[in-house]
Amino acid sequence: MAQIITIAQQKGGAGKSTVAAHLAVALSQQGKRVTLIDIDPQGTLSRWCGLREAKFGAGYTGLNFVSMSGWRVGASVFQYEKNSDFVIIDSPPHTDTEAKSAIRAANLVIVPMQPSPTDLWATKATIDFAKASNKQVKVLLNRYNPNSRIGREIAAEMDDVMDGYFGNRVLFSSCLLQGKCVTETDPHSQASKEVKATLSEVMSLLKVDELVDA
Repeated sequence: MAQIITIAQQKGGAGKSTVAAHLAVALSQQGKRVTLIDIDPQGTLSRWCGLREAKFGAGYTGLNFVSMSGWRVGASVFQYEKNSDFVIIDSPPHTDTEAKSAIRAANLVIVPMQPSPTDLWATKATIDFAKASNKQVKVLLNRYNPNSRIGREIAAEMDDVMDGYFGNRVLFSSCLLQGKCVTETDPHSQASKEVKATLSEVMSLLKVDELVDA
């Protein structure tokens, strides 16, 4: 049975699609069968997957990609569990019906959050709903600078913050324009190390097999 990870955040622009894409690719590089589901009407992942397919060719992206309406996700996700090790869902902003369905389907909910007061305040609703649904939920700091005083103060305000984080790096955005992720474009970069550390923590939270050193 697949592990289902939902990337959720009611505030737009927090980096949900970036996190979803990077975790999906990093898992695929570990030999895992990954289905990536985009239910965000903005379609950011859909555009990225189109670039990726053009780059690598149909059937050679390393991912099974599905775009669907969010109201279908709860009933449809079981179709992909049977042939996947991991299902990653990129949910829409706002805690509406579609996002809530994606959260209910998850084994783990990851809430990307930029280290700012507005993101801090907006994150609470998503966390509260996940906890009310008895789901394991963790906050992933995105565009985070550990040397920033305000960043550390914001992080200290939150419970359930992951040890891993995605730094404030241009590479996270520039690689997406190539249909790739940082672990492919620059596997020895600090950004790549951040992705791998985050993924290792995700695997530990889900109590699944350890990663190989890649």
